[in-house]
Amino acid sequence: MSGYRYKRVLLKLSGEALMGNRDFGIDPDVPQRIARELKPAYDAGLEVAVVVGGGNIFRGLSGAAAGMDRAQGDNMGMLATVINSLALQDTFEHSGMQCRVMSAIEMHQVSETYIRRRAIRHLEKGRITIFAAGTGNPYFTTDTAAALRACEIGAEVLMKATKVDGIYDADPVANPEAKRFDTISYREVLNRDLQVMDATATALCHDNHMPIMVFSLDGEGIFDRALKGEPVGTTVVED
Repeated sequence: MSGYRYKRVLLKLSGEALMGNRDFGIDPDVPQRIARELKPAYDAGLEVAVVVGGGNIFRGLSGAAAGMDRAQGDNMGMLATVINSLALQDTFEHSGMQCRVMSAIEMHQVSETYIRRRAIRHLEKGRITIFAAGTGNPYFTTDTAAALRACEIGAEVLMKATKVDGIYDADPVANPEAKRFDTISYREVLNRDLQVMDATATALCHDNHMPIMVFSLDGEGIFDRALKGEPVGTTVVED
């Protein structure tokens, strides 16, 4: 593990990222590319946990906007994250990486139930551990689930893969003059409403001194470089 700055990390992936160029569902090429990114870390003996969203299949907020009960919509969204987690598990295992899916909602036929100590043991044994079904509660995003699980397992950093290569002072797609931060404080993220993660997730990381690294997975070897502490994105830290 020499050369790596972080030994235990949690990687947050959006469900939308799994769509690739599709309008819905999972593009098989995307999980394979993610597996290639994680394989060097796995082979090096690092401990990697993953949380993936479900927005490529169903998003509770969208359902609520269409008149659905918010809690019911969020329950459907949490089940969507289980589908994505199982897809990632299958790809990881076909890539030669041991992997476990642990769900916050009990479904013994397809996954283990999330138990903190068991999750940590899986990581210690070198298994990629995917946390599915969010926190198991409606009204909480998968960003908040990622922050919660990162704190629970004692991760050294919460790494969020996005479509852009870090945090900017404005939308870099709409504003080509937007400037990227190398580091930024939790307080500034909240005060400027930079939408890195939802406010609950950011506040949870702040309260528990959990660094957040925001970067793009586009390009070969980005995850490995991020684990080595290279400047591939933006890190959210204390004031």
